[in-house]
Amino acid sequence: MRNLSAAIRTDKIAELISSEINKYKKETRIEEVGTVVEAGDGIARITGLSKAMSGEMLEFEGGIYGQALNLDKDEIGAIILGESVEIEEGTQVRCTGRILEVPVGEALLGRIIDPLGKPLDDNGQIKTDDSRPIEYKAPGVINRQPVKEPLQTGIKAIDSMIPIGKGQRELVIGDRSTGKTSILIDTIINQKGKGVFCIYVAIGQKTSNIARLAEKLEEVGAMEYTIIVDAPANAPASIQYLAPYTGCAIGEYFMYKGQHALVMYDDLSKHAVAYRQVSLLLRRPPGREAYPGDIFYLHSRLLERSAKLSEELGGGSLTAIPVVEIQAGDLSTYIPTNVISITDGQIYLETDLFNAGVRPAINAGISVSRVGGNAQTKAMKKVSGMLRLGLAQYRELETFAKFGTELDKETKKQLARGEKTVEVLKQNLYQPMSAEDQVLIIFALTRGYLDDIEVKTVKNFERELISYIHNLKKEIVRELSSSKDISEELEKLISEAIENFKKSFIS
Repeated sequence: MRNLSAAIRTDKIAELISSEINKYKKETRIEEVGTVVEAGDGIARITGLSKAMSGEMLEFEGGIYGQALNLDKDEIGAIILGESVEIEEGTQVRCTGRILEVPVGEALLGRIIDPLGKPLDDNGQIKTDDSRPIEYKAPGVINRQPVKEPLQTGIKAIDSMIPIGKGQRELVIGDRSTGKTSILIDTIINQKGKGVFCIYVAIGQKTSNIARLAEKLEEVGAMEYTIIVDAPANAPASIQYLAPYTGCAIGEYFMYKGQHALVMYDDLSKHAVAYRQVSLLLRRPPGREAYPGDIFYLHSRLLERSAKLSEELGGGSLTAIPVVEIQAGDLSTYIPTNVISITDGQIYLETDLFNAGVRPAINAGISVSRVGGNAQTKAMKKVSGMLRLGLAQYRELETFAKFGTELDKETKKQLARGEKTVEVLKQNLYQPMSAEDQVLIIFALTRGYLDDIEVKTVKNFERELISYIHNLKKEIVRELSSSKDISEELEKLISEAIENFKKSFIS
């Protein structure tokens, strides 16, 4: 009996072994392994990876990743994405067959991350299953539709004269400390409740500045729909080079879902400097101002990804507001002219205006939006039609009047209107204004209701007029908000309301 049970067990064991042997499949995997021949300053030169592709992710020993940028005859030039101290001559490298990707999705909202998608705040790990390649082909002409939906910044001078539409690329350009970042912050704050996700990309900035910015956005409740991508001044040039592409990839996630996103690159002049550093370390031939030959393509392939998608693709949009810093007001240098030619207009901030207390210090003569009235509501278009031209003429007359020439009555009237216009367009920081309120005050200005009001009381007039209409003439605000237009009937109502208020204001 014992021998029989032993035989049964032996048969079962033999059968089990046989089935396992049948399941076994021999796999032969050929893997190409490269070797680092030189490393330093965030750059590695590698031999032995003959099948590596441009832009491909490479994996170094120890789990550090890099990206192949140069494909030379005998070696590869790659940037190191992480601590390059551990990578030295003889370190092994493998191809991954993947393009660099970053995590995307709504889990990133309210977070501060680095260009590789790692959290820089104290709110724990980011849990998301979605990712996108940082380099992605821009939508073609057929997949786009014209920019025609306004993206309100809440800044009177911009929304009335240099409007931005969803899917547009509008450059903010100016000298250091002229309020470029302030415009971006106000625009983010103004998107509250408007269904626009904001991505702020900080390139080469002080960490303390980013901490203050995040604190302010948190204070006003704007971090709920905002993501900050931070590549600080002490980050390697390779990380600063990746930052705007990461921000763009995060924005594209929302755009291709049929939602609206706004991405801000602050600023692309520092980005160009980081790319120049990387290129020179990779021994690429330098061109004008020591920038490499593909510096134009660096920014064009980034900004072209902003679009208003066709209805077939969901109608989502990605709006880009790049920032470029210039020196002594010189717009003709290499990087500014490049970015101006790529974008759909520019908002030029002037140092002299800023120092004279005109804030935002927007020069209406040089600033332009190539989308124009298409990105405005009908109401705003009706009230602000001649505003920009009138302000530009005032600037010229102001210069002329300084010579002490005898001025005729019409010129004096134009100068007085110009002074009131400048005063109306001044706006305090972190106080974006709703589109309806902007229409009301610009209506009062362009229809001549401020002509007999003293310049020093214009701000009081504006504040009290808006308060009066909101409290006693609510139907005007409701109509403006719902129709986005000014009918003849509504125009009469607004005129009557302003006249009645003006009587009590003057008395």
